Amino acid sequence: MSSGNREKLNNPMMEWVDSRLPIFSLLQKEYGVFPTPKNFNYLWNFGAIAMVMLVMMIVTGIVLAMSYATTTAEAFNSVERIMRDVNHGWMLRYIHANGSSFFFIAVYIHIFRGMYYGSYKQPRELLWILGVLIFLLMMATAFMGYVLPWGQMSFWGATVITNLFSAIPLVGDSIVTLLWGGFSIDNPTLNRFFSLHYLFPFLIVAVVFLHVWALHVTGSNNPLGIEPKGKQDTLPFHPYYTMKDSFGVVVFLVIFAGFTFFAPNYLGHPDNYIPADPLVTPTHIVPEWYFLPFYAILRAITFDIGIPLTSIVFIPAKLGGVLMMFGSIAMLFILPFLDKHPVRSACFRPWYKMALIIFVVDVFILGICGGKPAEGLWVPLAQFCTAYYFAFFLVIIPFLNKKEPVLALPNSINEAVLNKKVA
Repeated sequence: MSSGNREKLNNPMMEWVDSRLPIFSLLQKEYGVFPTPKNFNYLWNFGAIAMVMLVMMIVTGIVLAMSYATTTAEAFNSVERIMRDVNHGWMLRYIHANGSSFFFIAVYIHIFRGMYYGSYKQPRELLWILGVLIFLLMMATAFMGYVLPWGQMSFWGATVITNLFSAIPLVGDSIVTLLWGGFSIDNPTLNRFFSLHYLFPFLIVAVVFLHVWALHVTGSNNPLGIEPKGKQDTLPFHPYYTMKDSFGVVVFLVIFAGFTFFAPNYLGHPDNYIPADPLVTPTHIVPEWYFLPFYAILRAITFDIGIPLTSIVFIPAKLGGVLMMFGSIAMLFILPFLDKHPVRSACFRPWYKMALIIFVVDVFILGICGGKPAEGLWVPLAQFCTAYYFAFFLVIIPFLNKKEPVLALPNSINEAVLNKKVA
């Protein structure tokens, strides 16, 4: 951007910087006058909320790393020392631990908003794929972070999850050995997980940059799912949506602060306050709550897949569970290519809206099943919910592409706003 293509700034210092590196002009263009649909609702706040949580997690994580010991002999005690002896260590630890849960809450709502309003559809397919990649990196980061306190659930959770890779034919055992750094979970494992847990948030920042870049290239979707047709359909991002996002962030942080200061251990597991003991297996091994739906899908495959009435097995139950668990994430990646319906928003697609609501309930039930022992009613219930999870993507959406009737769409965003038809 040359100096002839920008407006001069009133502040002399800012003008001096901007004439040499037009960062303020860029911010003004991308976050000041950037045209944004005028009918955003509060579900659009959760992108900004997720960004705030990411920054908070990075800052608290860096400070906590200064007092953490990456040895199996000292890891648990170092976390206790942070809680008891480091200045404000208890607060930093609780902000970081609960921040992980609230980061996932923000991202899950962000994903639901994208699915409800069709934000993954052309021309925003890459924007969606980058968002799912961020989600996948978050899951990897959170899993490795959960191991670091080196409590009972940390150790045994790491044992169960890393052992899953052994189900992969030919290379599975080598992958497990690489993850462990040896032939059992010990110091090399903890060092690996700490290093990657520290590194991955910066990788997430890089992908978030690409995600936001893609958003500014294609523009934002909106509750009606129709493209703006002119200036009458848009507003400048600032001050309208900076203020709306700020309000949403404040409300979200108030709720977050309530958990952090008044119920800091509510979302955690009590067994993680017991030092890791390889000789004592917990009664029921469970991951953090935000992994439970995928954990339920993993455990739902209790049968081998092969030729009936013979001993020929193509996919053992353990490998089948791993494939289904990773396949559940893969469904999100390919969603833009499965849903070819010309109408974006579920506001005008009654059948899709109902199927998506059932899908959300299905994921909640999977979460409950994942938190229960794999026995009794919970196993067939998880299997039924797993079947619906995949059927939603592979059967229902393709069917709706061809058969679903739609409601009449407004001619423009401005017309809908004036007629108070904003979803």
